[in-house]
Amino acid sequence: MTDPLHTELLALAQDAARRAGELLRDGRPADLAVAATKSSPIDVVTEMDIAAEKLITDLIADRRPGDGFLGEEGASIEGTSGIRWVIDPLDGTVNYLYGLPTWAVSIAAEQDGETVVGVVAAPMRGETYRAVRGGGAWATGAWDGERRLSCRPAPPLDQALVSTGFNYVSEVRAHQAAVAARMIPLLRDIRRGGSAAVDLCDVAAGRLDGYYERGLNAWDYGAGDLIAREAGALTGGRPGDRPSPALTVAGTPGVFEPLQRLLEDLGAWHD
Repeated sequence: MTDPLHTELLALAQDAARRAGELLRDGRPADLAVAATKSSPIDVVTEMDIAAEKLITDLIADRRPGDGFLGEEGASIEGTSGIRWVIDPLDGTVNYLYGLPTWAVSIAAEQDGETVVGVVAAPMRGETYRAVRGGGAWATGAWDGERRLSCRPAPPLDQALVSTGFNYVSEVRAHQAAVAARMIPLLRDIRRGGSAAVDLCDVAAGRLDGYYERGLNAWDYGAGDLIAREAGALTGGRPGDRPSPALTVAGTPGVFEPLQRLLEDLGAWHD
């Protein structure tokens, strides 16, 4: 039976993601420049990240004033309703800055600390992914109408296509590159798309067998993690842990555990 609250949260997340995606797609200035940096000079924020987060938080706060927020660009409100929105208004900012198409709007809703709704809109793909806890994962856009998502049948690890991402701090990135170099001979190949939210949805859609990354925050994986799990994938961090900044791993059953063990053995969870 559908929970009316979750239905309401999903509709609101879809509306906010659609509007933010349209703003980012259609409002991108030709002279887009870096507005600020975060962890390093190449970890950037643009004026459009800030504008998209404001659009999302204003829309949600207007309709649900008691909810809390956690946003990449600074939104942080405790809230009183038991619902918290975890928002990445532009996941893949460097791609967006350079005019590359792999970027997304990611919006998750937590109820009492558990993610219950996730929406990822990828406007340049013309695709939107969504999930409600216990209701499966769905997508619209590239398919004829609406499609229920299901991860791929599991191949052996040496035939798995796995995606990853790299930190913007050079010393951390160097270690991550060394881990990836040791992994490449043990896999079909490694991809690097530049958006954690899109990578997680690609696991859900059967376009990847697995994904891992160190250094993600809750807004990076909140919506995508739920979408991947509802499509039948397994997700976690280090063995026995949930996804976290230390390590986020997702994979089709049969790939997830050997990939997670390999990452543990190679020290992918530390700098």
